[in-house]
Amino acid sequence: MLHDASHYAPLAGGVILLTGFDPFGGDALNPSWLIAEALHGQHIAGHRVVAAQLPTVFGESLQQLRALAEAHRPALIVCLGQAGGRGALSLERVGININDARIPDNAGRQPVDTPVVPGGPAAYFASLPVKAMLRAVQRAGVPCEVSQTAGTFVCNHVLYGLMHMLQAQDADLPGTRGGFVHVPWLPGQGTPHLALLEMVRGIHAALWAAMLVRQDIALGAGATH
Repeated sequence: MLHDASHYAPLAGGVILLTGFDPFGGDALNPSWLIAEALHGQHIAGHRVVAAQLPTVFGESLQQLRALAEAHRPALIVCLGQAGGRGALSLERVGININDARIPDNAGRQPVDTPVVPGGPAAYFASLPVKAMLRAVQRAGVPCEVSQTAGTFVCNHVLYGLMHMLQAQDADLPGTRGGFVHVPWLPGQGTPHLALLEMVRGIHAALWAAMLVRQDIALGAGATH
């Protein structure tokens, strides 16, 4: 399995860093990692996909993500996470500067109303062309939506921390874009769900769109509540 920055050497040519999480909350597996693992080594728009597994742990997840980003200096960073109860791939638009854990993480930590980054902005928008990605995934025949909330657990923690890292001048990642996609349960985990191959196909299409589209398209995908 592919777990942290020590498992990789920098690659010639461009890199897309694609992460998933280890299982949490009593689940035996996490579809976000299975999707990332399935796409490891794929070539998209002249860039090789490098998959890495992050721990579902506040703090450590961001430490590992930073180490991976510094090791690979990717053109694109897309983090995947499981969202049981959602029925489509959810392209996250925004991460907020708060940790508010309903359940403990995999290290038993359960922060409540603490900032992801003390003194950081209230929120960051993902720097992905989410509307172009939405259209690409839907054209691939996979259910997809734009989501206005990544929750307040480790997934949002990683999304906000990722965008803060990319904004920081000391990150030395000029031009790197990033964001987060939530994925549904697999069959057998709960309902609604999507098959693994369907989700892999959808994320593959989303990565192509993210690499090819610099200026996002105008496409209605908002929410009324």
